Amino acid sequence: MATIEDFNLIDMRVGRILTAEDFPEARKPAYKLTIDFGPLGIKKSSAQITKLYTKEDLKNRLVAAVVNFPPRQVARFMSEVLVLGTELEDGEVVLLKPDRDVPLGSRIF
Repeated sequence: MATIEDFNLIDMRVGRILTAEDFPEARKPAYKLTIDFGPLGIKKSSAQITKLYTKEDLKNRLVAAVVNFPPRQVARFMSEVLVLGTELEDGEVVLLKPDRDVPLGSRIF
């Protein structure tokens, strides 16, 4: 069982996707996302969400992300944050987002 102290170690924040670009070097179809986290700055992430979302769908969309995992090298791209979603039965990922506009960088509890 995880404790509340364990949960509090994970820093989850709200960001807004500025850009989504194709990522042909990735092993599985993915986008390179550039996300604005307000006072935390602009971060990059690789996300395997190409089947359910177009690049145009993603622009200006609010997302939830873990911002304190170590950066991860994906092909020649450094993914700095983990965008959060839930997996459907077919393996596709649906992104999590706040149900209203909130300040960028807001902490998720």
